[in-house]
Formats: sequence, C-alpha cells, structure tokens
Amino acid sequence: MYAPFFGLSKEPFSIAPDPRFLFMSEQHREALAHLLYGLGGGGGFVLLTGEIGAGKTTVCRCFLEQVPERCTVAYVFNPKLTATELLQTVCGEFGITAPADPGSVKAHVDALNAFLLAAHAQGRQAILVIDEAQALSADVLEQLRLLTNLETAERKLLQIVLIGQPELRDMLARPGLEQLAQRVIARYHLGALSPAETRQYIRHRLAVAGPNAPLPFDGAALARIHRLSGGVPRRINLLADRALLGAYAQARALVDRRTVDQAAREVFGASGAPAWRRPAVVSAVLLLLLAGGAGLWLLERQRAASSTKPQRAVAASSPAVTLGAAVAAAGAASAPGAAAATAPATPASQAPAAAPPEPPSTDPAELLAAAHALQATAWRELALRWNVAIGEGEPCTAVAQAQLACFRSAAGGLPVVRQLARPGVITLQGVGGAPVYAVLAALDEDQATVQVGAQRFVLTLPALASAWRGEFATYWRVPPGWRDGTPAMAVAATRDWVEQQLGRAGFDPAKPLRQRVFAFQLAQGLPPDGQAGPMTLMRLNRAAGVDEPPLQAER
Repeated sequence: MYAPFFGLSKEPFSIAPDPRFLFMSEQHREALAHLLYGLGGGGGFVLLTGEIGAGKTTVCRCFLEQVPERCTVAYVFNPKLTATELLQTVCGEFGITAPADPGSVKAHVDALNAFLLAAHAQGRQAILVIDEAQALSADVLEQLRLLTNLETAERKLLQIVLIGQPELRDMLARPGLEQLAQRVIARYHLGALSPAETRQYIRHRLAVAGPNAPLPFDGAALARIHRLSGGVPRRINLLADRALLGAYAQARALVDRRTVDQAAREVFGASGAPAWRRPAVVSAVLLLLLAGGAGLWLLERQRAASSTKPQRAVAASSPAVTLGAAVAAAGAASAPGAAAATAPATPASQAPAAAPPEPPSTDPAELLAAAHALQATAWRELALRWNVAIGEGEPCTAVAQAQLACFRSAAGGLPVVRQLARPGVITLQGVGGAPVYAVLAALDEDQATVQVGAQRFVLTLPALASAWRGEFATYWRVPPGWRDGTPAMAVAATRDWVEQQLGRAGFDPAKPLRQRVFAFQLAQGLPPDGQAGPMTLMRLNRAAGVDEPPLQAER
C-alpha cells in the first residue's frame, strides 16, 4: 500500500521469511558458526537459544542451506510429542520404513540404528534438527539423549541440534538432565540487536526494497524503534511497518518519533503513557532500586511466591543498579506482547555457567590445520557478512541474485586489502603446499584477524606472510546495469550511476566523464586509467555509502 509513496518496490518489513531480506548481525554469524562447528563435533547435542523473534529461524535456515551434501537432515518443527511419536516422526523424516509394530519404542530405535549404521558406512552424517525445543518434555529429552548412545568405536552416529527459547537452557540446567547437558558440544544464546545493529537492520531492509529510495526515518525515530522493540527483529518489523503506514496516511515522507510512538500503541497495545510511567515498569524499577538489603529480600520473596507460575523477570545482578539501566531493562521486560530482551532470571546457583570464549590462536600452524580445504566453503562464510546465505552451488553465480559479484586479486597483498577495506577470502599454503582457505576479518597496522568457522586467529603480519602469498578475493555490490565483462562506461545505467556518485563526491560535472574518473582514481590512490573497473566502482560504493561490510580493526 505505502511502498510506492516512499520510493520502494515492495513493503520492506513483512514478517514473512523472504530470503532477499536476510540480515545477519555479528551475533547471527556467531550463532551460525557454532551450528556449523557442531557438524564436525563427532555427535552429541548443539544448542541454539534466543528470545521470541530474535532470528533463530533465520539462523536455522542459513545453517540448513550450508549443510554439506554428505549430510542427511531430519527437521522436526512440532516437538509437542510423546517419546514414541517423536521416534515415529524422526524415522519418517529420515525416510525409514515404519516397523511392523508402530507403537514399539524398541522397534523404532532398532530401525533408526540400522539406518545410521548404513549411512555411516556410506560416509554420510545424520543430523536431527528440532525447532521450538523448549516444548520437549523431560521424557522426550531423555529419549533423545539415549539416541546419542548410537555410536561406533570412533564417533556418535547422530548429531542433534536443539533450537528453542531461553527456557530450554533452564530445562537443561535441571539436575535430572545433567547427563544430557554434558553432551552439549556447542551452545549459543542469540540476544537482541544493539542500537547500531537495529539501524543497520532497518537500512538493510529498506535498501533491498528500494536501493535508491531515501531513508524514511529520522534519527530519533530509529532510536525510538530500538527502544520500543528491544532490538528484537520481529518486533522491529511490526513497529517499522506500522510507522511507515502511519506516515503514509499523513502524507509525510519522513517518520518521526511521534509517529513511532503512535505505531507502538497500535501494534503492541501499549497505553499512551511513556514506557517508564507504566505501573508494571515502575514497580519493577522500584524493586531493582531496592536490590540492596531489604529490597533484595522482597524481590526474592516475590520470586519464591510466584515460582509456580511461568514468568520472565529482570535479574538484579548487583545492588548498584542505576535508574536509567533499570528503566531500560524493565521497559523491555514489561512491554505488552513482547519477549524479554534479556534471558529469564534464575538464581546464580541454578543458572548454567557460560563457558568463557576461547582466546584466539596466534599460531600460523594452527590456522593452516583448521583452514578450509574447499574455497567454496570460505566463500559461503564470507557471504554471510553481506547478509547473503548461499547453498552448495557455485558461490559467485549464487550471489549474483543479491546484486553481488566476485573480485579476485592474484598477488596484490595487503595494499589491495587496505584499499578495498572489506573482508575477503585469503588463500594460504597448507601442509605440503596444497592451498587452504580462510576469511580475513580484521586488519590493523600490526596484526590481522583470520576466521575459520567459529575459530579466530590473531596473527602478526610477519606470521601471516609466512603462510600467505597475497592472493585475496572478495564480494562487492555491483551498480545498476553492471554486466561482467562489459566496460562500465558502455552501459547507460552504470554510466549514469558513476556520474551521479562522482558529482556527489565533488568532481566537476562540466568535465568529461573519463577525466573525472581519472581524478577520482588519483585521489583514492588507485592506478589512474580513466576506466571505471571493479576497484574504482568499489571505492565509489564507499563514497556513496553503499551497504558493504567494512574490514574491521582488531579489538
């Protein structure tokens, strides 16, 4: 309805899972890396949790896109089943013929074991993915644990991925499920987007729906959307969509804070009062401010009295809670219809201890041992930084649908990397001279960060040079009309775009186009030839503010 009014080809904030709008924040990429790491973990459980609407399904879809062809996947999306029903569903998903006694647990386990042994003999790996796993009963979880007992002398035969809401973490922390919890080889909790990520998320979806459309939200509106949505992508979609509709109804091309507040009242059913004035929030704030001494005692009494009712609470981690932090936390927790932006509060003695992140390796030999044998695998990892998930096809062909192209530099080394200022795939000399591949993710004056799945390596530049000869490849976002192998100046749409960006960069439009391109190349430190090749276009992209991931500095 409102899309043409804002210069968009379609409505950008539909909650339908359109892969063209895929946005992968740093957290989403980390979550995906944990799932992919779990594939090589030799069996057991991989755990992904997150709030309602945080993007667990998005990560799961990306994961399933990247599962190697050697893997056979069973996907269960309705886990409210008995142990027998679950076994029947799993066997059906794997295509296993139903046993003669359909009500027998043993018959289904025997059939599943035979299937897994046959798959193992063929070099295949079986993966069971269970979505909404917080709905699993304790009996069913125990049956799943027993399935991981199916094994050979070398490895488990079944890899189980559990995806669910934060309650799933609490379930696995119960004493009765300790054996299962000990078999979790990788776990990740997907939190809400940060304010900066919320802005990136909104801009990304708008850019997909209308690449040349101006941003229809002012800065205050973007900040307000983050505050009212708690950074949860699904809530951002609902709120931004209704705000655009409200601005359209008022014939206003820019959404302001007042329009966002009105949209929140319509979408979330909030009262007209600011969030911090709502009675429920005020009560939560007062309790948090009294967290020292008697206040903490009252809060614990309140938890104890309501322990029989399922609820979410804001944890008071220390008596020194500022009013601003308390309001922000309580506002996110009490927003009607919303999932809390933080994990449910549990006593420290019951909460599962978060494993400290592994420190990055500084050993080039460890990098070479971990690096990908297939370049396509590194390309797929790199694509996620462009918020694009590609499957088993040829990467450079697959990304063309997202208006991306591949760029390769055979031996440009660090000067080319610094000029392009974006992450990319580097080719390393592995054991015996065979090439292996990794993603160069960050770079500063003294060291580089290289990523292989969930593993991070921070190497000095001399250490990196001992394994790398300068070969670098990356993606770039192509301008309108771009055709690989055709000079940019020969395509009217591309030529017009180049002229527009040079004008914005301050180059005199009265001068011939080739002369302006030549001057731009000189100013950017590029070899000046007056031709708008990929490197020149990439630098124009940066000058134009085109959405492309930057090469970060090591933190």
